[in-house]
Amino acid sequence: MEQTVYIETSIFSFYYERRTDPAAIAMRDWTRQWWDRHRHYYLISTSTAVLAELDIGKLPHRDEALNLALTLPAIPPGEEIGEIVEVYIQHHLMPRNPLGDALHLALASFHKFDYLLTWNCEHLANANKFGHIRRINALLGLHVPILTTPLELMGGE
Repeated sequence: MEQTVYIETSIFSFYYERRTDPAAIAMRDWTRQWWDRHRHYYLISTSTAVLAELDIGKLPHRDEALNLALTLPAIPPGEEIGEIVEVYIQHHLMPRNPLGDALHLALASFHKFDYLLTWNCEHLANANKFGHIRRINALLGLHVPILTTPLELMGGE
């Protein structure tokens, strides 16, 4: 059985990143490597929340990122997702933003994705937050996806 990956907004954005600082170049290159060489090993999906976030964005590569995201199945958030988001916010797990990190984590957790792929290392792929995420998801009876970056999901290639 193939493992599942929820693709968060930053992945589509970094695929088309145009900044020239070394960190942005590395993240762009690792994103492209994972997308071009490794995504085929997984069942990947995104969400209508990601599509909305990209659509309202003002990035110079907005259209390209949105078109890439549109190639994937997109899960719509339901009422239960909104309730999970509120618990995350009440427990100070994620910042308050209706299209943000709490929503992505709720979708990946509720739908039992094996991985949540992101470059958001402040609120999602952050080892210092993982214990808190695990505790809140346990209280809610939710699965805890592995929060990871493309570099980590390539297995160190």
